[in-house]
Amino acid sequence: MFQSINPFTEELFGETSSLSHSQIEEKLSFSTQAFGKWNQMSVETRVSYVSHLMALLEEEKKNLATLITKEMGKPITQSVAEIEKCQLLCEYISKQAPVFLADQKNIPSASSESYVIYKPLGAILGIMPWNFPFWQVFRFALPTLLSGNVVLVKQAPNVMLCGVELEKLFVRAGFPLGIYQNLPISIEQIEKMIADSRIRGVSLTGSVKAGRAVSALAGRYLKKNVLELGGSDPYIILDSADLEKAARECVLSRLNNGGQSCIAAKRLIVTKKNEKEFLSLLTREMQKYKMDDPMLPDTKLGPLARKDLRDHLHNQVEDLVKKGASILLEAKLPKNKKGYFYPPTILHTVWGSEASAFAEELFGPVALVITIPSEEEALFVSNASPYGLGAAVFSKDEAQAEQWARDKIHAGSCAVNQALHSHPALPFGGIKDSGYGRELSAWGFYEFVNIKTIFR
Repeated sequence: MFQSINPFTEELFGETSSLSHSQIEEKLSFSTQAFGKWNQMSVETRVSYVSHLMALLEEEKKNLATLITKEMGKPITQSVAEIEKCQLLCEYISKQAPVFLADQKNIPSASSESYVIYKPLGAILGIMPWNFPFWQVFRFALPTLLSGNVVLVKQAPNVMLCGVELEKLFVRAGFPLGIYQNLPISIEQIEKMIADSRIRGVSLTGSVKAGRAVSALAGRYLKKNVLELGGSDPYIILDSADLEKAARECVLSRLNNGGQSCIAAKRLIVTKKNEKEFLSLLTREMQKYKMDDPMLPDTKLGPLARKDLRDHLHNQVEDLVKKGASILLEAKLPKNKKGYFYPPTILHTVWGSEASAFAEELFGPVALVITIPSEEEALFVSNASPYGLGAAVFSKDEAQAEQWARDKIHAGSCAVNQALHSHPALPFGGIKDSGYGRELSAWGFYEFVNIKTIFR
């Protein structure tokens, strides 16, 4: 049984039953039957269902956003924005799917004719996180479905009600039954799913630990897999940076979704020249975020999603302090306050200290500022992490900043003079311990298809 606990009130408000082995078998059989018909449809026919889905998202926006906030605690305005981002993906993908999946013809070769086509693989298992319970499912499921596959989606244990509502949306939008199935199962049941010959691929968004486990299983059973894992994104403030803008963008990134985002600014790297002014500006921006009821429209910072996540974050902060970091703002657990709140926190250290080499991901509203002697050290510090998901670089010399983003920083995405974000038209994913494979854009379509060569 999976429990849905409101992170603000700490009250249990829903339960979802775990599937039995026989129920899982039924879903797998159903997906196989559904795939037989779905993959024979044209891309245009599949796309036609997406417009109904987009209309439903608009119709149910308030209810769906409320559910997101109740299950994982993000401010209601951010929950609404999450649903709107799903709508943006629907609009984009409806126009681009026929283009991305069109046969690639007239490829010069030794044959009289040669071309490439894209064929679906079958049933794809999606193992999804809790921090963006709708958006991250949509960005996995829509390209995978429109490519002709069917999907089975395992939601995170604390947002299972979002998983239930997602399946209802696809059914109400008219997608044939069995094309999209919700899969409330435990971690222990995942291995049997991946081992099953009817599952032809796996997509995971989650922790590095989970990624290693799924990758090992996928390798054992020879299943294509995509991993979008954690990040410890460096935001580099170079000597000539607009410090007010840099501080504003760093805080916007760091505190979005309560700091519970893989691509949030986590290591803020600043030169000694700018240290004092940047820390002052950063503190001023962070203090604008007040913890409050996430259902209030003016709230910018809600509780963390679970108590254990808050406790883990606080233990990380205490460990950093023991290793030499200084506390510039808060880092105290709220007393006599219901809800899994954690205050906006700034820690400061200098490169070379034990704290500055911290490798774990801080998943909450905690910014670690690392001072370096000069710009020359910034590149080494930014890349001195096992992660490689995202990054950002700030400089008034845009040519310099773009060169750093293009050629120097090790990451799957890098922003110049702004906070990093994802967009349907751009491929998204990481390198190193942040995983492999890409979602969104054309590249998201090609992960779970047979790129098939035909020649005569």
